[in-house]
Amino acid sequence: MAIPVKLEVFEGPLDLLLHLIEKNKVDIYDIPISLITEQYLEYVQNMPKEDLNVVSEFLVMAATLLDIKCKMLLPKQETDEDEEEIDPRAELVQKLLEYKMYKYMSLELKDMQMDSERYIYKKPTIPKEVAAYKAPPNYEELVGDKTLQLLNELFQQIVKRNEEKVDPIRSGFGKIQKEEVDLDKKQLEVCAYIEAHKKCLFTELLSGQKSKMDTIVTFLIVLELIKVGSIGVRQTKTFSDIEITYQKPFVKIELA
Repeated sequence: MAIPVKLEVFEGPLDLLLHLIEKNKVDIYDIPISLITEQYLEYVQNMPKEDLNVVSEFLVMAATLLDIKCKMLLPKQETDEDEEEIDPRAELVQKLLEYKMYKYMSLELKDMQMDSERYIYKKPTIPKEVAAYKAPPNYEELVGDKTLQLLNELFQQIVKRNEEKVDPIRSGFGKIQKEEVDLDKKQLEVCAYIEAHKKCLFTELLSGQKSKMDTIVTFLIVLELIKVGSIGVRQTKTFSDIEITYQKPFVKIELA
């Protein structure tokens, strides 16, 4: 009757090698390759063969260990005084050191994750009024040891800077005021004036306008009234005044 043997599960061949080194309490920089290789092969022989991908990784490492063992059994080659003989285990030691570093780092991260799970986050419950409160400035601290003379000098410097920022040319420009004209109201005024007088001069119609925009809009209204045939115009000679004559009832016009 076969006695079942339960093997420890390792994450990979490097994990197994690191376990064997720690188990035998040997120096990782001076690995007894014969002893470690023997124990490693014993573990590989007893491994379950269900997953070939996992088994293949361990077999590749087994071949690497046997290759290192063979190189160490060979006689040492003579080298010059300046040249150092390369240890066949050097590359394997470097991989083991890197794996050990990352393994311990993963354990540290796992411990940090477990510790973080113990913390509970609580949203702040400070009233809005308290959170928005700002303490009034302490003028004594702001002034400190400043004298009136020093404050006056600082004030004069600020005034001078503001004066230098002013454009001497553009500062004299005036502001363009936006003039708004009610088109419907202006049309009613023009039409009422023409209908009441039946015949008038264009200059008389413009004499009651208050601004340049009013004059322009009045002129446009007159043009539209001519277009729809509500009024007629006549000019006896060039540059003479234009005579406006009422012809038919007015209709509402739309200025584009």
